[in-house]
Amino acid sequence: MQGVGMRWFVHQCAGRHGVTGTVRNAADGTVEINAEGDAEVLVAFAEDVRSGPVSARVEPIDESWSEGPARYAGFSIVG
Repeated sequence: MQGVGMRWFVHQCAGRHGVTGTVRNAADGTVEINAEGDAEVLVAFAEDVRSGPVSARVEPIDESWSEGPARYAGFSIVG
Protein backbone atom coordinates (compact mmCIF):
# COMPACT_ATOMS: atom_id res chain seq x y z
CA MET A 1 0.00 0.00 0.00
CA GLN A 2 1.20 3.49 -0.61
CA GLY A 3 0.06 7.02 -1.07
CA VAL A 4 0.05 10.49 0.35
CA GLY A 5 -1.14 10.48 3.94
CA MET A 6 -1.07 6.73 4.41
CA ARG A 7 1.17 6.75 7.50
CA TRP A 8 -1.01 9.37 9.20
CA PHE A 9 -4.13 7.42 8.26
CA VAL A 10 -2.68 4.24 9.80
CA HIS A 11 -1.68 6.19 12.92
CA GLN A 12 -5.26 7.47 13.29
CA CYS A 13 -6.67 3.94 12.80
CA ALA A 14 -4.31 2.63 15.48
CA GLY A 15 -5.53 5.30 17.90
CA ARG A 16 -9.17 4.44 17.24
CA HIS A 17 -8.55 0.75 17.89
CA GLY A 18 -6.03 1.03 20.73
CA VAL A 19 -3.35 -0.74 18.69
CA THR A 20 0.34 -0.29 19.53
CA GLY A 21 3.25 -0.51 17.08
CA THR A 22 4.83 1.44 14.24
CA VAL A 23 4.24 2.49 10.65
CA ARG A 24 6.98 3.51 8.20
CA ASN A 25 7.74 3.95 4.53
CA ALA A 26 9.86 1.07 3.25
CA ALA A 27 12.69 1.61 0.76
CA ASP A 28 10.53 0.28 -2.10
CA GLY A 29 7.83 2.88 -1.46
CA THR A 30 5.40 0.60 0.32
CA VAL A 31 4.12 1.19 3.84
CA GLU A 32 5.19 -1.26 6.56
CA ILE A 33 3.06 -1.66 9.68
CA ASN A 34 3.98 -3.54 12.85
CA ALA A 35 0.90 -3.73 15.07
CA GLU A 36 0.15 -5.33 18.42
CA GLY A 37 -3.12 -5.96 20.20
CA ASP A 38 -5.83 -8.52 20.80
CA ALA A 39 -6.68 -10.59 17.72
CA GLU A 40 -10.19 -9.15 17.35
CA VAL A 41 -8.85 -5.61 17.59
CA LEU A 42 -6.13 -6.29 15.02
CA VAL A 43 -8.66 -7.74 12.58
CA ALA A 44 -10.80 -4.58 12.83
CA PHE A 45 -7.66 -2.39 12.54
CA ALA A 46 -6.56 -4.26 9.38
CA GLU A 47 -10.02 -3.79 7.85
CA ASP A 48 -9.84 -0.03 8.47
CA VAL A 49 -6.31 0.17 7.05
CA ARG A 50 -7.45 -1.63 3.88
CA SER A 51 -9.93 1.19 3.22
CA GLY A 52 -7.06 3.70 3.10
CA PRO A 53 -7.33 7.47 2.77
CA VAL A 54 -8.81 8.92 -0.41
CA SER A 55 -5.34 9.76 -1.79
CA ALA A 56 -3.87 6.27 -1.31
CA ARG A 57 -3.72 3.18 -3.45
CA VAL A 58 -4.10 0.15 -1.20
CA GLU A 59 -2.79 -2.98 -2.83
CA PRO A 60 -3.00 -6.49 -1.48
CA ILE A 61 -1.65 -6.57 2.04
CA ASP A 62 0.91 -9.18 3.09
CA GLU A 63 0.10 -10.20 6.66
CA SER A 64 1.88 -12.34 9.19
CA TRP A 65 0.50 -13.08 12.63
CA SER A 66 2.34 -14.28 15.71
CA GLU A 67 2.08 -14.32 19.46
CA GLY A 68 4.70 -13.00 21.80
CA PRO A 69 5.49 -10.39 24.39
CA ALA A 70 4.44 -6.80 23.70
CA ARG A 71 7.23 -4.67 22.24
CA TYR A 72 5.51 -1.30 21.92
CA ALA A 73 4.02 1.10 24.49
CA GLY A 74 2.21 3.25 21.91
CA PHE A 75 1.88 3.72 18.17
CA SER A 76 4.36 5.87 16.25
CA ILE A 77 5.32 6.94 12.76
CA VAL A 78 8.93 5.98 12.13
CA GLY A 79 11.13 7.82 9.68
